[in-house]
Amino acid sequence: MGFSVLMSVYKGERPEYLEKALLSVVNQTMQPTEIVLVEDGKLTEELYQVIDEIQAKYSILKPYAFEKNEGLGCALKKGLMLCENELVARMDTDDIAKSNRFELQYQYMEEHREVKVLGGCLEEFNEEDASYHKVKTMPEEMTVILKYARYRNPLNHMTVMFRKSAVLEAGNYRDFPYLEDYDLWIRMLAKGTCFHNLDTVLVEARCNHDIYRRRGGREYCKRYLKLRRQQYDLKLLNFFEYQVAKLLTIGMTMQPRSIRKLVYQKVLRK
Repeated sequence: MGFSVLMSVYKGERPEYLEKALLSVVNQTMQPTEIVLVEDGKLTEELYQVIDEIQAKYSILKPYAFEKNEGLGCALKKGLMLCENELVARMDTDDIAKSNRFELQYQYMEEHREVKVLGGCLEEFNEEDASYHKVKTMPEEMTVILKYARYRNPLNHMTVMFRKSAVLEAGNYRDFPYLEDYDLWIRMLAKGTCFHNLDTVLVEARCNHDIYRRRGGREYCKRYLKLRRQQYDLKLLNFFEYQVAKLLTIGMTMQPRSIRKLVYQKVLRK
């Protein structure tokens, strides 16, 4: 018994962030049996150096290299297939896991076999602004998660631990830029998969100004509207809810970045 950690890194990542992320994964009260790290295309020498140094100390780190960058969805799809354990935890390569994160999640998943995906809260921080600390809480119970998922992503992706078989049954990750996780969750919810969120901060998530740029613009809006259509086709939204979801999506993604940043920080975070 044990669990895997699934990560993906690309050349744009900063080596010091990757090092901190990996060290936070190995320095846990309950250590994974493996860390599957997909190298999504050719990396920088500095990133390779970090990976080599960590692997020399911790043999549980298992890199897998793509010849070219294929995107997060494709990297996670392949990486999940490489994971040897049924329980798999996701982790981003620029965040920091709380030291007892995996122990809390593993114990919960062992005690609640009906739960297939388990997330939790995250605390955002910004190294350029030491005063910025915001917690993103999530709905805990399944009934509330279903309602929440109509209009917002119901899980903090970098906090989840899930059962590999349930993810594969729903079709695994797909190439759906910036919405890979939401796309997966709605397909799982349509199958009646049981989710839960812990009312505990599991990950410290790095937040910078670029995040508000990525979550807006015409192309991002088009992808999000495609996801809304998928929710409707899967009967997760009725016709009225579908229209509301489209309006909210357009309003959020097409507004000026400064307004979007204000909404995220003042309305969607605590």
